[in-house]
Parts: sequence; C-alpha cells; structure tokens
Amino acid sequence: MAVAQSFGAAQVVTGSCHMLKIEKGPRILVDCGMFQGNDEEARNYDPFGFNPKKVDILLVTHAHLDHVGRIPKLVKEGFDGTIVATKPTMELARIVMLDAARLMEEEYRTLYRKAQRRGEEKKVRKPLYTTEDVEEVFLRVHLYAKYDMPIRLAKGVKATFRDAGHILGSATVQIDFKEKNRRKSVLYSGDLGNKNDIVMKRIEPVERADTLFIESTYGDRNHKSMEETIREFKDAVIATLHRGGNVLIPSFAIERTQEILCILKQMYLKKELPRCKIFVDSPMAVKATHIFSKYHNQLSPLCNRFYKEDGDIFGFSRVRFVTRVEDSKKINKIEHGAIIIAGNGMCNGGRILHHFKNRIWNPKNSVLIVGFQAKGTLGRQIVDGAKWITIYGEKIKIAARIYTINGFSAHADQRGLIRWIRDIDGLKSIFVVHGEPDKQWVFKKVLKRKVGKKAHIVKFGEKLYI
Repeated sequence: MAVAQSFGAAQVVTGSCHMLKIEKGPRILVDCGMFQGNDEEARNYDPFGFNPKKVDILLVTHAHLDHVGRIPKLVKEGFDGTIVATKPTMELARIVMLDAARLMEEEYRTLYRKAQRRGEEKKVRKPLYTTEDVEEVFLRVHLYAKYDMPIRLAKGVKATFRDAGHILGSATVQIDFKEKNRRKSVLYSGDLGNKNDIVMKRIEPVERADTLFIESTYGDRNHKSMEETIREFKDAVIATLHRGGNVLIPSFAIERTQEILCILKQMYLKKELPRCKIFVDSPMAVKATHIFSKYHNQLSPLCNRFYKEDGDIFGFSRVRFVTRVEDSKKINKIEHGAIIIAGNGMCNGGRILHHFKNRIWNPKNSVLIVGFQAKGTLGRQIVDGAKWITIYGEKIKIAARIYTINGFSAHADQRGLIRWIRDIDGLKSIFVVHGEPDKQWVFKKVLKRKVGKKAHIVKFGEKLYI
C-alpha cells in the first residue's frame, strides 16, 4: 500500500515537502520548500526526516521559496533523481534559489567578521547552501511538464500537471498509479490561485481523484472582491501622493509585483494616477518580470492585451526598474511622489528594510501590505499593529499609514477552495496541509458541512496509508 508523509507545510504555511512512497514503485517527493518566519527558519537546518539519496523523483508545483527553497540542500545531501516541473517554474526557481543563497552567504560573512573580533568564529553556522549548490541543482536530470500532458515517471506511474492559476508555471500535480490491480490517483493542490484575472489565468479543474492533499492558507475566510480591493489600493495610492507622501509596497518578486504593475499601468492609461515616479527596487523582481513577459501566452487576457498594444506588459513611462545598489540609494533623495515596490514581501530582509528605515517614521507616507505575512515576520508585526520596529539594530517609530489589502492574495480563499474541490469526482480522502492550525480546523469543519466529506489535518511525518 502506498504511504504518504508530509515533512513540511504540516500545520504551518511554509516548508512544503510531501513524500509519496508507492509500493514496489518510486519514492516521489512533491516540493522541497524553505520554512519562513522567525519561529520556523531554524527548521531548515534540521534533517529532512527521510534519506534524500532514496528519493527517485522530485515534482515541483511552483517556484515560491516555501516550495523550492530546500532543493539545493536536498541535492547537497544526496538526491540524484529526476526533477519534473514546468519550464517557467524552473526558470523562476533558479533566480529564487540563487537570491536565497546570496542572502545567506552575505549574512554568514557579516556574522563571521563579527565573531572573529570575539574569537568565536567556530560558533557561526555556515549557510544552508551556496550559489554553487544551487547550480548543482540544474545539473540534475530534468523533465519539463506541459499542462494536461501526462508524464511517465516509472512503469505504471504517471503525473499530470494542470494550471493552478497561482503564479507563472504553477501547477496542481496528479499522480496516477496501480497497486494490486487497483488504480489510484493522488492529487496535490500545491498553491491554488485567487481568480482575479489580473496576471494569471484561472485555476484549471480536475475531473477525478481518489486522494487530495489540499492547501488551506485562507481556509478560514473569504477575500474581498477584486473590485473592492483595487478600489482600496487606488484610494490609498492617490491619497498618499496628494498629501505629498511616498507609497512603500513590500512585495513578493513573483506574481505580486507584476500584478501591482498591471494595476498601476491601468491607472496611468485611465489618467487616474497622480504625477509620480514608480520604482521596482528588487533585482529578483526585475528578472522575474522579464520571465513573465517571455511567457505572456500563459498570462491573463489583460496582460496579453497590453502586450499586443505596446509590446510591454508591465512597463510604461513612469516605471523605473532598479537593480544596482547605488541606484536604490538614490531613491532616498526623493522627498515625495514616489511609489517604491521592493522586496521582500514579508519584510524580513531585502531593500524594503532600507526604505522603511528612511520613510516609515514619516506620517505623510504609507505602507501598503499586499501579501500574506507569516507568523514571526516583520510584516506580520506591522499588520498586527506594532508601534515600533527594529531595523538593523535601530528602533524606529511607525508613523506612516498602514493599509492591509488582503484581496490581492495569490491564494484561493475558502470559497475558491471549496468550489475547486466540489468539481473533483471520486474523492475518498482529503488531507489538509499548508495552513496555520486554527485556520485548518475552520476549513475542516467547512469541508464537512459544504462538501460532505471528512478531512484530516496532517501532522509532520505522520504516515498516511493511501
């Protein structure tokens, strides 16, 4: 009998890592992500809970760090199997992992220099992996998945990737196999998209599966309508610029930055955008935006309309893409009229911290929180109403106006999750992953009430017989 286990995203949102051991068949890993948030990050250095050398195949649902961030560690510790993902996912994953490696290497060098002065350099923990380790990942055997086209993984075992509508290249993954003359089908949702049609296409339905592992990030709530969300965003931007302030937007480099640029471009074309300069201050976001443009045929009708009209989906005259540190520093000289989109999305690092240090204490400015903030992150502190934050050892007062605009989420809300599950015929077992415990309990009750099926909340390492 097949056995499934989760070694990440089990009663937490991050660290996605799910194992499926097929009897007399391959050991398949679905995602190998990084734990994020101050309360979880130390877990990245823990043993996986399984032997990487015995994993035959790695299926990657999408390129967010919490789904790909430990792949270099997996390879470093002996994984030598086949990696399967869509081509855009692999291109995005490369820049995501390289960025993570560079940040860890920089942090290590800083801590090591300080430790040397204390004579304690042996106590400094080495990076989880290096840029060289990331490059090793791309020396593995790769298979590029195309949506709706089954890929043979082993004799009698196939995987089908379908558009999850979450970010470019994202997919739900269905694994079909036979055990003791019985056909089985295990479906991993990955992260399901929020059907807002700004950048991504809608989630593709799945007709049939026996077993479902479902994300539950927003299993306890419904998002605001996209119309209301965009109106709230526009109002915040316009009000800030009109009072002589600057808009700070901590944003995920992949999908959220491109979404914000599309909305700002619409505002510009409709003459709704006050005079301003827009800065995308994130090397990773700049690279990701180029990849999104490259695969424009996989994006929404709106993106393709922009592409046909002027050959540029995300850029227009007000936008400046910033990669060099010296150009980033020059933004600080602008007193008012700037919209600054900077990484990282949860405010735990990146250039947004420099912009906070220079501007979050000014009541004329605004911070627009447009993405999920995990527990233990600086972004979560701000959302929860912190009056002071500490950046680079300096305590700074929060006087800027804080706007939390939840409707932009790239994750489906409770309504969207339920709608997608209802379309799946033949479901016998539902396992809830990728969510905070309180939200998972709410979602479990809703599944019973609205879908008529019991669900099980998966614990770390728990053996589930399929």
